[in-house]
Amino acid sequence: MEALTPKDQFLQSLDRCMEHEGFIPAFYDRFLSTSDEIRDKFRNTDFEQQNKMLLRSLRLAAGATAGDPESLRELRERARTHDRNHLNIESQHYDVWLESVIETVHEFDEEWSEAVENTWRTILGYVISYMVKRY
Repeated sequence: MEALTPKDQFLQSLDRCMEHEGFIPAFYDRFLSTSDEIRDKFRNTDFEQQNKMLLRSLRLAAGATAGDPESLRELRERARTHDRNHLNIESQHYDVWLESVIETVHEFDEEWSEAVENTWRTILGYVISYMVKRY
């Protein structure tokens, strides 16, 4: 049996988390509770739409890390919308975001392990690095 690629391991973990309706709301509860500054960034947010965007972004991260051209194109666009001239998402915000994601996946993925955590950190780390470089 072939070992799973990091992309496949990440997406399987994400699918396990998404079996729970509360996964994305739990992430946002955790993330928004980290600071007033972060909460303020989301004060006018339509969370029904935002929840869909987060799921799409996580899938996009896996594709971009694997070199998928469409995912990379979308990642370039997300980097532009999150840069200093638009949403102004600074590097420290991504650090808090990552830890909030990791804690939430740990809570919801029944197959959580060090390997799963490393996969999430690697894939999201790649995307965060990309975003920060284009800030």
